Amino acid sequence: MVSRALTAVTYNIHKGVGRDGRRDLQRILEILDTLDADLAALQEVDSAPGPGTASLQMTTLAQGSAYTAISGPTIESDHWSYGNVLLTRLPVERVDRIDISRPGREPRGAIDARLGLPDGRRLRCIATHLGLSAAERRAQFAALRSILARDWGIPLVLMGDFNQWLPLWGGARSLDRLLGPVPRRATFPAQLPLLSIDRIWVYPRHLLIDLRALATPGTRLASDHLPLLARIRHPFPDTSRSAPFS
Repeated sequence: MVSRALTAVTYNIHKGVGRDGRRDLQRILEILDTLDADLAALQEVDSAPGPGTASLQMTTLAQGSAYTAISGPTIESDHWSYGNVLLTRLPVERVDRIDISRPGREPRGAIDARLGLPDGRRLRCIATHLGLSAAERRAQFAALRSILARDWGIPLVLMGDFNQWLPLWGGARSLDRLLGPVPRRATFPAQLPLLSIDRIWVYPRHLLIDLRALATPGTRLASDHLPLLARIRHPFPDTSRSAPFS
């Protein structure tokens, strides 16, 4: 099989509301088209209230592309949904939606997807959005480590908005130890990015070719976060003997 890079992006789209206060999903669609990613983990995807509009943004984001949209709502009603979405151009084999919410805090979740690859192998992708309080995140990072341990042995991409303000402390550092350290790229706030709260881990670590935040006039306006883009080496080696849990 000819080697090529897979691309993965994590992007908190802030409900499609830009720094100008205008809700404009078309700007997000144009950015995703420019990124041309195989996988896109989106946070704060929000459908407009009203009859028949549940998952409207998710549907719109998938339309006109080769993406399959996997929903991971954390808050929803009959006519409204809000939460995570994973867009994929790879065939979907299995999806688990996992509740990592903590009592008294905003509901949070993770999408755990097994995806098919052209060479017959699989890729595991976990997309998530963690909470704002330190205690909440400690529990959620622990939950993620337990989720990772359930099904080890295939290449992994773990990405999302981890809300880890201090990169050398806490759960993000524990994932660096487990999966291998990855570069930190500032993505927030979009106008003048100072914080690396959006993260992408790739396991095995040597599969990660490049990691960068996309800072353009368009991305600085469209959301309060910049998109974070990873290039991942492919085809993948056998990882069954390299599990850090063994």
